[in-house]
Amino acid sequence: MEIQLPDLALKQIFSFLDLFGLLQASRSLSLQRWDCSNFTNQHLGTHTWKKFFLHQRRKELRLALAQPHNFIYKVTKNIAYDMELAYLSGNSLTMDEQEKSIICGVSPKQELCAWDVQEGTMIWSSPVHEFYFLNLVTLPQMHLAITMDQKKTIKVWNCQDSDALAILRMPESCYGMEAYLTKDGPFLTVGDAAGNIYTFTLPGLRDVSKVTASQYGIVFLHCSPDKKWIFACGTYRRTLPQVFLTESLLRPSEGSAPLSTSLPHKLCVSACWTPKVKNRLTLMTGGQTVIQVHKIASFQLAAHLESPVWMGANDGYTIVFTNGPYLLLFSITGFLLQRFEDHQAAIDNFWVDPRYVLTTSKNSVHVYMWEEGGRHPYLRSCYRLEDIWHDPKTDDCISSVMCDNASIVLTVTASEYSMLVMYSLNT
Repeated sequence: MEIQLPDLALKQIFSFLDLFGLLQASRSLSLQRWDCSNFTNQHLGTHTWKKFFLHQRRKELRLALAQPHNFIYKVTKNIAYDMELAYLSGNSLTMDEQEKSIICGVSPKQELCAWDVQEGTMIWSSPVHEFYFLNLVTLPQMHLAITMDQKKTIKVWNCQDSDALAILRMPESCYGMEAYLTKDGPFLTVGDAAGNIYTFTLPGLRDVSKVTASQYGIVFLHCSPDKKWIFACGTYRRTLPQVFLTESLLRPSEGSAPLSTSLPHKLCVSACWTPKVKNRLTLMTGGQTVIQVHKIASFQLAAHLESPVWMGANDGYTIVFTNGPYLLLFSITGFLLQRFEDHQAAIDNFWVDPRYVLTTSKNSVHVYMWEEGGRHPYLRSCYRLEDIWHDPKTDDCISSVMCDNASIVLTVTASEYSMLVMYSLNT
């Protein structure tokens, strides 16, 4: 439901529905809350949509209801510096209580690797690559990883076989890559250094469309949660960000350009789609935050606030970002709603998804959870994971953080090594 109603009002409204209407409502609620576009009654088996909804909700709350002593952690050293990480599985829409969290990354030998987070072990690696990997994205719904290397080659991996499922040499380096699953199947959209946007099928990398979007390189590509829109942006200051209708990229018409619109905001620093409100995009442009495409609100950051490096949104009416050691939550009109002071030193990493916000500082992680329905206090501080893995003799620091419903994964970098720290719930 686009409009949030009090529980009492909802209870009264649903009391007028018959059994069939309640079943339809529970299915619709599940389809809207989670990306269930490819989820059918066959996936439910003997379960009902109500059981599915309650099961997924329990999975969502596992991290929030945990305490530090509920976690176990595993450490893996000797990973590549500045390694990109991505979940290969872990938030799947299944009724499986024992679902594994699997992550992908690159080893110092330039192997693409997969790790079991709960076990802390490497479970697969590709052959050693002659050229460095430059980009990595995953499509967890299909257990696929997609890489781009220095040779301008895109490869698709199932992280089980030694050989790639498909290989494609590109004319230019590709900086922006986005893999997504639609009702028409899985696709990969990439933006290259010449300003072109290509779309391919997955896993076969069959050509679907090519669009010249800009004279300059496309660096950011973000698909909206409902897969209806794709945001594209470069780093050149005179280039305007664009939003493309995904369907027009997947079903191109000969002789006509895909449907798109330019956003009148240069110097785009960061952008994110709002997961719980359709068609709403938040841009950070040179210190000003703007909600687009039809402008809803904007505000100028106060002079004493640093320009944020990271930004996130949840319900379409609030924006969260970091400022020094503080985590700040603003309304889209610029009103400060919450200020968290859980770190003594500056926040150096940030993660936002539809359920959680994670911050890191001085080798510790703090976990926050979005309140249901955008209710006050909007964002709730849950707990902190201290640096029990930290060696006081080394000058290491956390360089990235991410999570799913049952794990938190850190990349830790020191002068002589880099390592993975994988927290998982001890179930």
